[in-house]
Amino acid sequence: MPSPLPSRASAAGPVPGRYDRFLILGAVCLAGLVLPLSFTAPPVAIPAIAAELGGSPVALNWMTNAFMLAFGSCLMAAGTLADTYGRKRVFSIGIVAYAIVSLLLALAPSLAVLNGLRIAQGVAAALALAGGNAALSQEFHGPARIRAFSLLGTAFGLGLAFGPSLAGWLVQTQGWRSVFLSSLAIALLATVFGVPRMRESRDPDAAGLDWRGSLSSTAMLALLTIGVLEAPERGWSDGWVIAALIGSAALLALFVRVETRAARPMLDLSLLKYPRFVGAQLLPIGTGFCYLALIIVLPVRLIGIHGLSALNAGLMMIALSAPMLVVPFLAAVLSHRIAAGTLCAAALLLAAAGLVWLGVEAAAGSVHGLIAPMLLIGAGSAVPWGLMDGLAISVVPKERAGMAAGVFGASRVSGEGIALAITAAALAGLLQLRLSSAIGVDGATLTQAAQRLATGDAARAQALLPQLDAAALVHSYDAAFAWLMYGLAGLTAAIAGVVFALLGDASAHEPAALAEPARDDRIELADEPAC
Repeated sequence: MPSPLPSRASAAGPVPGRYDRFLILGAVCLAGLVLPLSFTAPPVAIPAIAAELGGSPVALNWMTNAFMLAFGSCLMAAGTLADTYGRKRVFSIGIVAYAIVSLLLALAPSLAVLNGLRIAQGVAAALALAGGNAALSQEFHGPARIRAFSLLGTAFGLGLAFGPSLAGWLVQTQGWRSVFLSSLAIALLATVFGVPRMRESRDPDAAGLDWRGSLSSTAMLALLTIGVLEAPERGWSDGWVIAALIGSAALLALFVRVETRAARPMLDLSLLKYPRFVGAQLLPIGTGFCYLALIIVLPVRLIGIHGLSALNAGLMMIALSAPMLVVPFLAAVLSHRIAAGTLCAAALLLAAAGLVWLGVEAAAGSVHGLIAPMLLIGAGSAVPWGLMDGLAISVVPKERAGMAAGVFGASRVSGEGIALAITAAALAGLLQLRLSSAIGVDGATLTQAAQRLATGDAARAQALLPQLDAAALVHSYDAAFAWLMYGLAGLTAAIAGVVFALLGDASAHEPAALAEPARDDRIELADEPAC
C-alpha cells in the first residue's frame, strides 16, 4: 500500500522546544488522569452525599451514570470538533469548562443540581480528551510518540485504579466536596502549564461540522449507554432496556446512511476496510474484560463476601494496579523491537492466563492467594493499556487525528461499559444457578438473592434464603466467581486472537499508510488563541 505524501506543515509560531513539549505532554496526561478519576472516585462518596443531600438509590446511581452517558456519547462529536475548529481550542474549552463545573459540583446544593452538573462535566471531559489526544499526536513523532502515548495510557489507568482509594481518603478526612475540588486542582494545573504552550492544528480539508452525523452518533451512543447501564439493574428483558438498545441500533443505521452520503463525514467509514483501524478499537474491550471488570467485582468479593476492611481490600487491589506504574514504559521500549500489535495480543493472552489462575484460587476460597494472579493480570493488561492510545491515532492519516481520538474514545467507553454490563449480568446469572442447585428451587426470591449477593450484600441474601447458612453462601459465591473468571479468560483470549490477526504487525511509531496515493496529508498549524 502506498505511503501518504509527506506532511507540509506550516506554522505561524515557533515550534515548541523540548521543555514546552514536556509540559504539553504533562498537561494532557493530567487530563488523562483526572477524567477516569471523575468516573471511579465519586461513587465512593455516594454514602456521604446521601447523608447530606438525600435522594433515592436510583438518583444516587445516576450521579455516576450521568457522567458516563455524557462522556461516552459526546466523544465522537468532540473528535470532529477538534479536527474542524482546532485541537488546542477544543482541549482548552474542555479543560477550562471541566474545572469550572468541578467547582460548581463542590458547591452543589442538591442532588438534582449535582446530577445535572455531572452531565456538563461529562461533555467537558469528552472535549478535553479528544482535543488533547489529537494535539499530542501533532507534537510527538516516531519513537517519541509511542512513549508519549504510553505515558498517557498509564495516567488513564492510574486514574481508574487509584481513584477509589483517593476518594475514600478525601471523603474520610475532608468531606465529599473535596473529591470534586481535587479534580478542579488537577484541571487547573493542566490549563496553566499546557494550554499556553500548545500550537493550534486542524484538518485543512474540514468543511464544517457534520451536524447530522454528530447528532445521530451522539443519540446512538447515548441510547446504547443507557441500555448498558440499566441492564444489570433492570434485566436484559426489561422494556426500557430493549427499547434503548433497539433505538440505538436504528440510529446506528441512520448514522451509517448519513455518513455514506456526506461530502466530509465525521467518521470516514472507508477506514473500516483497514484491519488495523478495526483492531485498535478492540483493545479497550479486551482490557475491559480482563482489567476493568476486576476493579469492580474484586472489591465486592473481598469486602462484601470475605469481610475484609475497605483499607485492606484497597491494599490488595494495589497488586492489580501497581504494574500500571512500570509496565507501559517497558512496553514502549519493547515496541522498538516487536510490533505493538503483537505485544498487545501476547499481553492479553498473559492476562487471560492470570484470570484462569485467579479462578482456581477463588474456587478454593483463597483471599491472599489472589495476589500473584492479580499481579500477572495487571502486567498483561498494562501493555495494551499503554500502547492502544498511540495505535488508535497512528493507524489513520494525521489530519484526521481528532476523528481517530473521538472514535477510539467512544469505542473505549462503549466497549468498557458493555464489558462491565456483561460481567455484572454473568455473575448474577452464575450465582442464581449455584444457589438454585444448592436449595433445589428457583423463583423471584432466588433471583433477588442472587442479585444481592452479586453486589456483596451477603446479609440481605441470607435473609432471603434462610435455608442456607453463611458458609454455603460464600461457597456458592466463590464457585460462581471462579466460573466468571474462566469466562472472562476465554473472552480475553478470543479478543487477543482477533487483535493479532488484525493488528499483529502494526506499530505505534509511525502513521499507517491509509491515505489515497494522491492525497495530500497536510496538517494546518496556526498560532491562534485557545478559545
